[in-house]
Amino acid sequence: MALLPTQFSDLLEAGTDEAGRGCLAGPVTAAAVILPKDFSHPLLNDSKKLTDKQRYALRPIIEKEALTFAVAHCSIEEIEELNILHASIKAMHKAIAGLAKTPAFIAVDGNRFHPYEKIPHQCVIKGDGKYQNIAAASILAKTYRDDLMMELHRDYPHYSWDKNKGYPTKSHREGIRENGISPHHRKSFRLLPEQLQIDF
Repeated sequence: MALLPTQFSDLLEAGTDEAGRGCLAGPVTAAAVILPKDFSHPLLNDSKKLTDKQRYALRPIIEKEALTFAVAHCSIEEIEELNILHASIKAMHKAIAGLAKTPAFIAVDGNRFHPYEKIPHQCVIKGDGKYQNIAAASILAKTYRDDLMMELHRDYPHYSWDKNKGYPTKSHREGIRENGISPHHRKSFRLLPEQLQIDF
């Protein structure tokens, strides 16, 4: 994979992606990464196509080799106030703002984005499987969010977040059905098929 081929190819290009958009609990997390032009790694790919072990092996390599990177979260409160799409974009904006270098161009995974600081951008559907800076961002966003969900699991073990990381698995929904919701659940989401039976 290469950087996104644009007229800005000789300038700093940031890739950005998010993780946790489809979860029932926890924040949405985004990362932004600027890689050297000559960076390459054979394993680098969309984080969803990698094993947990591969993602965590790549993270320190990305962090060491990147010209700059940043990770940011949008909280449950922000998700409920803005909706998940806008919270995801806000998290990407936060991550871009956290970069030590200002990019001249932003490559965005997906098909929706709000302009950031008048910096040109391009949305790329499934960009995390096509461009290395987006792939790197997807790996950082996924691993940092997974780390946070592991921490939350220690206080709320009923939902098996150590395994499902907040996604709508059978064990997660059984935990909601048996124990109700936690402060980290997204109340605006369809937590159970029988949504109206949950006592908020």
